[in-house]
Amino acid sequence: MTISPGPDGPAITLAGITKRYGTRPVVSDVSLAIPAGETFALLGPNGAGKSTTVGMLTGTVRPSAGHTSVLGTDPLRATRAWKSRVGVVRQKTGEPGPYTVAELVGHFAALYPNPRSPEEVIAAVGLGSHAGSRVGKLSGGQQRRVDVALGIIGSPEVLFLDEPTTGFDPAARHQFWGLIESLQAEGTTILLTTHYLEEAARLAHRAGVIAGGELVAVDTIDGLGGPEARTPVVSWRDEGGVRRRARTHAPSAFVAELLAETGGEPAELTVVRPTLEDIYLDLIAEGADADADTDADADTDTDAAAAGTNTTNTNTNTNTTTTTTNTTTTNTAAHPTATRAEEPAA
Repeated sequence: MTISPGPDGPAITLAGITKRYGTRPVVSDVSLAIPAGETFALLGPNGAGKSTTVGMLTGTVRPSAGHTSVLGTDPLRATRAWKSRVGVVRQKTGEPGPYTVAELVGHFAALYPNPRSPEEVIAAVGLGSHAGSRVGKLSGGQQRRVDVALGIIGSPEVLFLDEPTTGFDPAARHQFWGLIESLQAEGTTILLTTHYLEEAARLAHRAGVIAGGELVAVDTIDGLGGPEARTPVVSWRDEGGVRRRARTHAPSAFVAELLAETGGEPAELTVVRPTLEDIYLDLIAEGADADADTDADADTDTDAAAAGTNTTNTNTNTNTTTTTTNTTTTNTAAHPTATRAEEPAA
């Protein structure tokens, strides 16, 4: 398959895109460039703006401000030829009708100038033994596999996957990853939204975190949050029962100094190296806090697509040190002595 990203350079471009429902922004001033052949994971909680962003890139949602380009074309002005080069697996799809898997995939294949083999695609999504089954009779996870099949049947140059593995069992998810890796080898540009951090780490070259409608971080998976986000955290309770925490690049030396000061091991002493999940939760908590500060006086929007209440549910994480109420944690240099933070005893 020959990949031709178009005259604008990157296969996917977002330039200051904003979407508002009423007075509330769902996506706010997001800018991003995704080069041809890259797989980019867009991470964020429910209501953060992921699906709305995908909608603006596929021409089903009109931006309130800003500009999008896919393969050098504004999706709102897309031609039929452009649509044949783009595949979309949406979060929600319509009723499949009274068709079998083979009939539906075969029908969609006939709509494209250079489709994949329907039989090969059905097998690739793990539905070979269900090719003669009516789609409406399949389980939710199996129907989701049909959605994926319809998204890739046209051999797209750019593929949008909006939470594609929701409802997949672990074996099916790993099989799907293998399929995506084969598309990557062909040079397909992929924008993936997902709640599965393991999925993003496995498939994505880069990732972005969106929270409260704002893109709060973009980097490689290993670089998200910056180097300080991976600084180890030492936690303990002092003799008065107060929880203390400190970030330090030399946790062993810090603990040795702490033991010397206290004359023994403090209660509940732990050393934690933040995981990708910890870093992700920190980022979306910071984004949700910023959104709450900005929109404190905004009118409440009743449009379901604009609701962002779920973004605040991730602010509590026992392994995350920057979201604890009344706790201020200071990152330290390599010196083992760290500025120590306190929180009320539980």
